[in-house]
Amino acid sequence: MAEPGCELIAAADGQPLAALFYPPAGAPRGAVLLVPAMGTPQTYYRAFAEWLSREGFLAATFDYRGTGLSRPHRLRGFRADIFAWGRLDCAAMLDALAARAPGKPLYWIGHSLGGQILPFVPNRARIAKAITVATGSGYWRENAPGVKWRAWWLWYVVAPLALRVFGYFPGRRLRKVGDLPAQAMSQWRRWCLHPDYAVGVEGEAVRAQYAAVRTPIVSLSFHDDEFMSARNTESIHGFYVNAPRIMKRLGAADVGARRIGHFGFFRAAFEQSLWRAHLLPELTTA
Repeated sequence: MAEPGCELIAAADGQPLAALFYPPAGAPRGAVLLVPAMGTPQTYYRAFAEWLSREGFLAATFDYRGTGLSRPHRLRGFRADIFAWGRLDCAAMLDALAARAPGKPLYWIGHSLGGQILPFVPNRARIAKAITVATGSGYWRENAPGVKWRAWWLWYVVAPLALRVFGYFPGRRLRKVGDLPAQAMSQWRRWCLHPDYAVGVEGEAVRAQYAAVRTPIVSLSFHDDEFMSARNTESIHGFYVNAPRIMKRLGAADVGARRIGHFGFFRAAFEQSLWRAHLLPELTTA
């Protein structure tokens, strides 16, 4: 744990997760779990988490097992898939957050993958509201035009070859996504090759898990997202058939910016135009 203040949170199977907590100055008005995008380290969300703490919320970030600060010394042979990230890692973080803010509403802010895996979290009923940011299905044929053929190259050439050679996905070395356990990367690849993403690959049991979510969801997506098209966004949220949903799609011009993209929302430059104007109101109503 090289990051100052990092804590280890034990999942139900004993696997340690690296987490950072950002407490407010006084009693918290609520607690927010920041659920990361695929291959994105929790430190990427630091400025946003610090802002949340200044606004009176207890914020928490973490890295899924096998990634970021939760990565073992040797990733080859380390077993972890996306289901474990939801069922074990996210569940442990929700419990840890709830224990630090008893009686306060819990909010889920999921970036990209973080908005896809809510159905796999067994204790999700604790959540007052989920906010998905730049979340879409990942199906490569519906990706934004600028990335579609790069996605084809990744899924049909780079990923299979790299997994075979290294036994994990060396994303940092390849400058694609990040280092990922082989199981998680293989599973994600299968999902991204299917029109119905996880539901299409994993079957009716996963469709039922999406349908079982009744947590109110607010989706924030962006016209210039280089990965997620409007169709990607509509597709994944369409599986949440029983969850109240509000879909907000914003353009950079709407907030006086030149660009937002897939990762831009969490940059400190958007504190006023996006965080305060479009997200904070969602954390004061549940």
